[in-house]
Amino acid sequence: MVRITNTLTGEREEFVPGGDVVRMYVCGMTPKFHPHVGHARIFVAADVLRRYLEYRGYAVRHVQNFTDIDDKIIARAQEEKRSPQEVADEYSRSYFEAMDALNVLRAHEYPTVTGVMPQIIAFVQGLVERGHAYVGESEPGSTGGRDVWFAVETFPSYGELAGREATLDEQAVGARKDLEPGKRDPRDFALWKSAKPGEPAWDSPWGPGRPGWHIECSAMVRATLGDSIDIHGGGRDLIFPHHENERAQSEALLGKIFVRYWAHAGLVETAGGEKMSHSLLNFRTVHDVLQAYDPMALRLYLLQTHYRAPLTFREDALAAAAQGLARLRGAMESASPAAAQREGGPDAGGAPGLGGREGEEFAAQARLRFEAAMDDDFNTSAALAALFDLAKDVNSRRHDPAAAAAVAAGQATLRELAGVLGLDLAPRTAAPAGAEPFVELLLAVRQELRAAKQWALADRIRDGLRERGVVVEDQPGGSTWRFE
Repeated sequence: MVRITNTLTGEREEFVPGGDVVRMYVCGMTPKFHPHVGHARIFVAADVLRRYLEYRGYAVRHVQNFTDIDDKIIARAQEEKRSPQEVADEYSRSYFEAMDALNVLRAHEYPTVTGVMPQIIAFVQGLVERGHAYVGESEPGSTGGRDVWFAVETFPSYGELAGREATLDEQAVGARKDLEPGKRDPRDFALWKSAKPGEPAWDSPWGPGRPGWHIECSAMVRATLGDSIDIHGGGRDLIFPHHENERAQSEALLGKIFVRYWAHAGLVETAGGEKMSHSLLNFRTVHDVLQAYDPMALRLYLLQTHYRAPLTFREDALAAAAQGLARLRGAMESASPAAAQREGGPDAGGAPGLGGREGEEFAAQARLRFEAAMDDDFNTSAALAALFDLAKDVNSRRHDPAAAAAVAAGQATLRELAGVLGLDLAPRTAAPAGAEPFVELLLAVRQELRAAKQWALADRIRDGLRERGVVVEDQPGGSTWRFE
């Protein structure tokens, strides 16, 4: 039984989808620049959620949007002297490059704001007709269009998702408290904004303009997945006001539950406790990190913390994750030649209890631990602990000729379960020609460190070489190395 923490109730609930297919929507990027580690954290978390549900036998329909028109995209376009569409297209491509490298599955559909503009306008019209929205005035400097506002007072449960149901002041957090032209309540939010000169605009019943931020996702959900969905994901910073407003306008228009389970990922923070973001200029792009680290090391690093908890970005922790990846990949290496020759069959000989049956048992125990962790709100940190223990069990048997079948069973299970987390344990491409002298130099330094009993530094060199496709094996007669 899979259980998931629902932000709306604050409870860990049994996951029961509303139909034969799990309908899952994730708030995607506003492509105004290259994706950073904070973005990767959100989309890797959503990817694991989808992968595990599919592993458990659910069919999943995954939709993730691009907000391809926005104030920040317009500002970036002006700065770069390009059109907003050119900016959005470039950084959308950058998103795919980064997420493909991190082995994030492609969503089944990527709607865009500009691609569903008629549906957005119809959604706003429906809210006006039902008395949940009203037409205000043109903003100063607009081209003559009029703004449309959602009337929060018409939706009594407003604030429940964010836990702000107590007072008007609490609900107004995140809203502009000064009343803009034609706005009746500081909590009311824009559904349609009148156009300003030089900005992209679309014709509407209220004149030229473009949609407010929140209405866009409601319309894209409805256009791709229907009126109600099972899972809505995104970062915790979207709970209020974005997801609160999505919920209000969707349920006000349709009169039914919009989302069954709200799932929010914790944010990546700097050492100073700031949210990593483009606007604060305190980010590390995924591309930048992958210049120094294997993509699977970054993915492993992101999975070591429960998806709902905040994650402080630390270079030393990322390096430690790279070493952990090397340990997992090390367990996937071939058994010794002697073990390989004796694999399988009852005539293999050796100590009793180390054959296929024993292998199936310790691999099965690892699977049970993994599933128990993931069933409990997708606890990847506990699931990884099960994988590292399995890798340790494999390594303890890998050079035992009598345990070849057990090793094979353990390796197959390790590969499968790592794949459920999106971790590719295949070795990296071999080092390029001409690298041998540099490897020899590093190993000579490592030997001096070992002689001086500087074990931690010596191990760091060994693990760093492993990350780069060089396997070092310490034997009684000295150390040997090879390219994977």
